[in-house]
Amino acid sequence: MPTRSVVQEFPDDLDWVNVGDRPSLASLRGRVVLLVFFSYDSIHSINLMPALRQLQTKYHDGVAVLGIHVPKYAAQRDAAAVLKAANRLHLRFPVANDADWLLWRRLEIEAWPSVLVLDCESQQAARVQGDDCVRDLDEMVAALLDEAAARDLRRFDPAPTSSRPEPRVALRFPGALAIAGERLYVSDSAHNRVLECNLDGRVLRQFGSGNPGYWDGHSNDAGFSDPQGLALLGDALFVADTGNHAVRRIRLLTGDVATVLGHGELGYDAPRGGIAGSELAISAPVGLAAGADRLYVSLAGQHQIWQIHLGDDRVDVLAGSGLADVVDGEALSAAFAQPAALALLPGQLLVADAGGNALRAVRLADGMVSTLAGAGRWQPGKGEIGACLAHPLGIGVDGTGHAFVADTLNDRVVAYAGTGTGVRVLKLGERLHEPAGLCVDGRTLWLADRNAHAVLRVNLENGEIRRLPIGE
Repeated sequence: MPTRSVVQEFPDDLDWVNVGDRPSLASLRGRVVLLVFFSYDSIHSINLMPALRQLQTKYHDGVAVLGIHVPKYAAQRDAAAVLKAANRLHLRFPVANDADWLLWRRLEIEAWPSVLVLDCESQQAARVQGDDCVRDLDEMVAALLDEAAARDLRRFDPAPTSSRPEPRVALRFPGALAIAGERLYVSDSAHNRVLECNLDGRVLRQFGSGNPGYWDGHSNDAGFSDPQGLALLGDALFVADTGNHAVRRIRLLTGDVATVLGHGELGYDAPRGGIAGSELAISAPVGLAAGADRLYVSLAGQHQIWQIHLGDDRVDVLAGSGLADVVDGEALSAAFAQPAALALLPGQLLVADAGGNALRAVRLADGMVSTLAGAGRWQPGKGEIGACLAHPLGIGVDGTGHAFVADTLNDRVVAYAGTGTGVRVLKLGERLHEPAGLCVDGRTLWLADRNAHAVLRVNLENGEIRRLPIGE
């Protein structure tokens, strides 16, 4: 057996957000421990979580999973925000907020996500990075458990789990909105469904069973997982089914749900001639926009914008090299960092570039990419005029060419007038709680205030806010 170093006990001031009793490595001896270092803004961290849940279930009598959240943004230093994120991601294991990066530095972690694998004697056996490490982790865990059993070290009692779930609410972390006439569509993301409502908030139809899963079907017989971005075109509502790594189409006349891109499994395929979109494995579609015969898709996990030609279902890359960065220029040389929401203006596609903390634009005539506002991946911040952005997740446009952006981790909405002077912070009558998706209809802004489990109707004339009683 190779020499392994013992991992020291957790720092006393590590803030465990979702358990009553603090875990300790001493109490976990006899189990394989997976220390998962993540940040809840990181799409690759988010991609990894379902696989960790599967490992936690498969090895329920031998593995303890512990999440160590290490913040990128100032807002993420707040334990309450990390608890919200743990519940939004359906994490069933204890999570600590390493607000000052103490454990990260001590263990020399280098990237989100990283998993430190400890054997049954709290010794470091391996470390892996990224969201495609599940097979390796599975093989490591099986081998370490066999090793522990052979040495009579293995314990079989249950590992600690989380104990502070979110209250039962009608909406659960709504992620995106779309509006057409007298109908408002809501991604009820953590309930794994899309709702059709009237403008007073009464639910008219539900698409998706409410249970996480991937299957086509009719209305609430279909399966979604963490649906996010929405786009309307004709009688179709397109859904970025983020947790299923797919884009779905709902026929509003019939309620039938079908898949147009992706096939339910995480992957990093590139578009290829002759290959249908539903045969490609993609990573985390988040934002959608539709116009004429095109559907535009932001692939946050692949840091690109794709387009689907709806006439013949042809798929190609509109912009983005695939490298996570903020680089302007020609379509396939430019770079995005976890692009999220999309919105169309005449001749250009606006992009809320979440990981780039920026508002970007793609010129549709030639694919040229430019940055309209924001200071870059590592420079989020605040201010009133010419402000920096912090992980923007929503974008909507009105009929005059103005754009409104959900500046998510600054808890605010900003407006961009296209003048080159940056963004202006909207003065609203209430505090927001990680606002996400939004859409605009005339002088009304509809906003998914995700951590408040609410959809808000905002009067753009005076900033007054009314909460819609959806599902109540």
